[in-house]
Amino acid sequence: MQRRSGPLLTEGTALTHLDEEQILARILPLYDRPAWLVVPPGDDAAVLHTSDRTIATTDSMVLGRDWLDEWSSGADVGHKVIAQNLADIAAMGGRPTGVLLTLVIDPAVSIEWVTDLAKGVAGACSRADVAVLGGDLSSAPPGVVMVSVTALGVLVGEPVLRSGARPGNHVAVAGSLGLSDAGLRLLQEGRPEADPEAVAVHRRPRPPLDQGLAAVAAGATAMLDVSDGLLRDAGRIARASGVILDLDPTALDDDIDRLTPVVGVQAARECVLAGGEEHALLATFVPGSVPGGWRVIGVARGIAPDEGPEVLVGGLSETLTGWDHFRP
Repeated sequence: MQRRSGPLLTEGTALTHLDEEQILARILPLYDRPAWLVVPPGDDAAVLHTSDRTIATTDSMVLGRDWLDEWSSGADVGHKVIAQNLADIAAMGGRPTGVLLTLVIDPAVSIEWVTDLAKGVAGACSRADVAVLGGDLSSAPPGVVMVSVTALGVLVGEPVLRSGARPGNHVAVAGSLGLSDAGLRLLQEGRPEADPEAVAVHRRPRPPLDQGLAAVAAGATAMLDVSDGLLRDAGRIARASGVILDLDPTALDDDIDRLTPVVGVQAARECVLAGGEEHALLATFVPGSVPGGWRVIGVARGIAPDEGPEVLVGGLSETLTGWDHFRP
C-alpha cells in the first residue's frame, strides 16, 4: 500500500528523551502571532482581543478510532482536526479566528511525529488565517494518542442555527459529498492509488469555509457541516426545525457517478448519502436566494398529522444512517 508522507509515530527520537519545555520549543515557533493576540502561547493562558459575540467549539481525534498511523501522517491529523473545527465555526455563520490545541500522548511517540503534527496544524491555520492561541500537553498510557482542538470564531450577523428551516425552503450544499468515505474505503482495501483525490480528502478534508459567510449574507435559514453523513446531518436540521427534508436523487447523480468507477454504484451511493468526515456545508434557503458556490439538492416541506420530521430521498425513506461514535 502506498505509504502516507511524514514520520511514523515511533520513527525518530522518543518524547522520553525530552522534557516538556524542549518539546514546546520545537512546536511553538511554528505558529504565527497576529496583532490581536496580546499574550501568545507560553504563559499560563493566552490573552486576546475579541468581539462581543464569540463562537466556541471543540472536537478531538483518537489514534485507532479516528485515524491509523499507517494511513495518516501527523501533518494529516493536524490538518483534519483543524478542518473539522473550523467547519463548525463556518456552519454557524462565523469567521474562525483562533484555536487551542491539546495533545495527550504516549511518551514512546517520537518528537518527529509531534513536530509533523504541529506543522499540519500550522499549515491548516495559516491557510484559514487562524491563530494558534495555546493549549496543553500531557502524557498518556502506552498506545494512546489523542489530539483535541477548541476553536474560536467571530459571529458575523446572527447565528445560523439548525432550527430555522421552513416549509418551501430549498436545501443546498457547498462542497463535495462522499469523497472522504470513498477514500477511507480505498485505504481499507489497500488500493489508495485508485482515487488519489478521494484519499487526499479523507486525510485532509477541505471544508468550504468562505461559503459559510456567503450563506449568512444570502439569508440562510438553517445550516450545519456534513461531518457524520448527509442523511444523518440533514436529519438534525429536520428534527430541530420540525420539517421534512426531501432530497432530489437526480441532484446527487453527479456525486454518485464520480465515485462509481472506483467503489461501485452501491458503495458510491452509500458514500454520498451516509459518508462522514466530508465537512461540506448543508443549509436551507428561501427560494431564489441560494448563493453562488451552493447547489440545490432538495426542498423542505411541512409535516402531516401522521408524519414526523425526517429526511427522504425522492419521497422515500432511507435505511442508511451515517456515522455514530457509540454504535457500530
